[in-house]
Amino acid sequence: MSSGNLHKQDPWASYYGPNLGYVQEQYELYKQNPESVIAEYRELFELHGEPPQYAGQTAPIVAAQSSGGAAIDAKVLQNLVAAGKLVWNIRAFGHLAADIDPLGISPKVSTNMLELETYGLTQADLAALPAELVWTKAPADVKNGWDAIEKLRKAYTGTIAYEFSHVHNEEERAWLKQRVEKENPSNKLSTDERKKLLTKLFEAEQFEDFLQRTFVGQKRFSVEGNDVLVALVDEMVHELSNDGVKHILMGMAHRGRLNILAHVLGKPYSKIFSEFHNASNKKMSPSEGSIGINYGWTGDVKYHLGANRSIGTGETVKTRISLANNPSHLEFVNPVVEGFTRAAQDDRTAAGYPKQNLDAAASIIMHGDAAFPGEGIVAETLNLSQLNGYSHGGTLHIIVNNKIGFTTESHDSRSTHYASDVAKGYEIPIVHVNADDPDAVIMAARMASEYRTKFKKDFLIDLIGYRKYGHNETDDPETTQPTIYKKVKAHPTVSRVFIDKLVAEGAITEQEAEGLKQEVINRLKAAYEEMKSREGQEPVHQTQGLPNELSIGEAVAPVSVETLREINANLLKWPEKFNVYPKLQRILERRATAVNDGEKMDWGHAETLAFASILADGKPIRLSGQDVERATFAHRNLVLHDAETGDTFCPLHHLPEAKASFAIHNSPLSEAAVLGFEYGYNVHAPETMVIWEAQYGDFTNVAQVLIDQFISAGRAKWQQKSSLIMMLPHGYEGQGPEHSSARLERFLQLSAEENWTVVNLSSAANYFHLLRRQASITESDAARPLIIMAPKSLIRNPRVASEISELSNGTFKTVVEQKGLGAHPDRVERLVLATGKMAIDIDEAIEKNGDKELDWLHVVRVEQLYPFPDKEIAAILERMPNLKEIVWVQEEPQNMGSWFYMEPRLRKVAPAGASVSYIGRPERSSTASGFQQVHSFEQQHILLQTLKYSPSLTYNTGR
Repeated sequence: MSSGNLHKQDPWASYYGPNLGYVQEQYELYKQNPESVIAEYRELFELHGEPPQYAGQTAPIVAAQSSGGAAIDAKVLQNLVAAGKLVWNIRAFGHLAADIDPLGISPKVSTNMLELETYGLTQADLAALPAELVWTKAPADVKNGWDAIEKLRKAYTGTIAYEFSHVHNEEERAWLKQRVEKENPSNKLSTDERKKLLTKLFEAEQFEDFLQRTFVGQKRFSVEGNDVLVALVDEMVHELSNDGVKHILMGMAHRGRLNILAHVLGKPYSKIFSEFHNASNKKMSPSEGSIGINYGWTGDVKYHLGANRSIGTGETVKTRISLANNPSHLEFVNPVVEGFTRAAQDDRTAAGYPKQNLDAAASIIMHGDAAFPGEGIVAETLNLSQLNGYSHGGTLHIIVNNKIGFTTESHDSRSTHYASDVAKGYEIPIVHVNADDPDAVIMAARMASEYRTKFKKDFLIDLIGYRKYGHNETDDPETTQPTIYKKVKAHPTVSRVFIDKLVAEGAITEQEAEGLKQEVINRLKAAYEEMKSREGQEPVHQTQGLPNELSIGEAVAPVSVETLREINANLLKWPEKFNVYPKLQRILERRATAVNDGEKMDWGHAETLAFASILADGKPIRLSGQDVERATFAHRNLVLHDAETGDTFCPLHHLPEAKASFAIHNSPLSEAAVLGFEYGYNVHAPETMVIWEAQYGDFTNVAQVLIDQFISAGRAKWQQKSSLIMMLPHGYEGQGPEHSSARLERFLQLSAEENWTVVNLSSAANYFHLLRRQASITESDAARPLIIMAPKSLIRNPRVASEISELSNGTFKTVVEQKGLGAHPDRVERLVLATGKMAIDIDEAIEKNGDKELDWLHVVRVEQLYPFPDKEIAAILERMPNLKEIVWVQEEPQNMGSWFYMEPRLRKVAPAGASVSYIGRPERSSTASGFQQVHSFEQQHILLQTLKYSPSLTYNTGR
């Protein structure tokens, strides 16, 4: 190189491609040590500084003019702008032209935005442009703009397609582009990896085929058509475990579940075959009705069951994989799995909020293509992913897309182009991949896993295949999709497609492939023979009852008055410069004297002391729901806000006595997802006292699936224990139909086999003891959910307040007798039973009666509705030899509340000659009146009838 060439006006004009890259490398060396480069380059860099970013950035677009100046060639500039638009659209919309549908049945859309003609470009125009100006930091082998466009089109429109232009974070988008445009095209599976992948395909395929031929007519919801799902999930599991994740929590619907259980969770073939072999009602309908053999519980069909497995990831480290049990409301398992994951990440061993380790656990959730956009629980759950109380470091989502839901095709089941479009609103990167290209599927798995590990955010893979059979294997799909199933029947299996590809590339021979397939078939046959040899050796056992209710209460240790007072004093301490809202400060400071002898504490005060004493016992607590930090009725205020700065302070986080964490989180405006999350958290972390509080009890309507299929029946179906507490504000104060009833009748209707406890309390002390009792059983076999009809107006009602001695002494009482009544049991003719607010209203009405003679009346508050306290009520009845009637009084309409539940139970314990009757509102279709005056009139009428002496009374229900 001559020194004269170094002093041209544009010394960089002759450097392109690799030459420019070499000069840039020399400059980096020059910056570190000028003596490390030759003299010519030192002189070049001293005179002209750093080389340009782009190759030939001036020469092609500058034309010399006679005046000696330079002008930009307008056509070249126009081509550059057009090329830039084309590149953007390839990245944003290349997926529309991608080969991602094995059967070619997706609706066709315009891809004009990806064509050169749309931008007035030709191949020659692009070839004249430097690659770097079209594709920033293009690979070295990209020579010009045409090369750049071709390589980008190939990257974005193959059998794997991408959508991430909706991701706002620049670092994430840059990583995704780098992965798609440079790393994915150059990262190929080795021959050994592809042979293992082929074996995985054979396992998935032959497992389904074996079940189809061996257990004719039985439903299994096969994964055929999306067989590669098994390899996809298996790859994700190994990627995450290699990154140090110790818990992988998984959820899925029933399609492909048996295959995942066998080949990812390691459930033995022989056990699965046994469940098929011993199944009864093989042709029972509807489609999910065949019943698997039961071992000590009600049980569930085999394709709803979960499993656990531990795999080694090193010499000592192990990863535990769990697949959640899931009922047929397909997507409702999603928040449950997210709750599992957060519970596995939280360290709850010290005071304050739990310490979260996002690397400790990860979740994988498989969705249906019809269910993902169709069930609102999906969007609710996606919304949790970045919220403080619910974040979990990202879920790997897979849509197992077979282009149909039962018999409904996509054009009738969603308004979006893709099943995955819901995820765009949450900035989740989306990959669409052809299920007939296993190489691409594994690439997608690795990309998703790395993204989750790096950015701790959700990632979605839309695995597009087809469904070989109908909704189940006994269903004929050709009656509703005849043209689609002509294509399905003519389409080769994915293993055949992959074998052809490998043979064509010389990676394997047909004989080798057949050998791998035969090994899989032999394993299946051997497992079947093993199952047959054990036939009849495993007896069916019946469910054992839960521990007696009374024995549970006796295990709760009391808390001394001195301890309660010390805790109370510490709860009223906050930082010196913390400015508590003045009105709230006065309310809190009154608690200082409420623990004195002769004083009383309200509901919220008793609750706080209960929480504090439970933390002092070393039991972690998690409390969430809409507005729980303050509580809907402003009785809790466990998170204080500085009136000047807005900073927050939680006294329970700084309590000297606390030996465990206290998590309290205001939730999003969601019932179903949040309740499912809390249930999952509690199941995975059974030592934790987990509480969900509804803003109003009525709002549990939105979470009914979680209540019906998980909380009430999880133990019976899956032996899945939970001690979750549901606090549901309930009370008829004339607030209208949507702010009165927690639908107590629904919980009582679901009550059986001691599956949970349902209460409606009337004193702060009993609430205190109930919380402590629930905390005491969280890790025992007695663990069960607790449903509390929580108070509203009673929160500040002085009749509910309790003295400190009532907290330090005694235990939870299932029934409470009215003070001042029943002193002469032989004179009692009417026994009134009531619960919650109704019992307090009766108490107030009795007081207003003054000195009126009431020896004929006794009132008992039924604090615990289920399990029904029959022994306690029977003991009270035994003291009343002249009893003529037992009356159940409630504020709910007759067809709601407790009456239909209580009536047969009261008749069973009623003495001979005593009638059982009802006083309350008549049957109604709406839960409550929207008129305050009407409500008040009805309530007064109920009280009047309750306290009216007339042993032969039959209340007019209005019919």
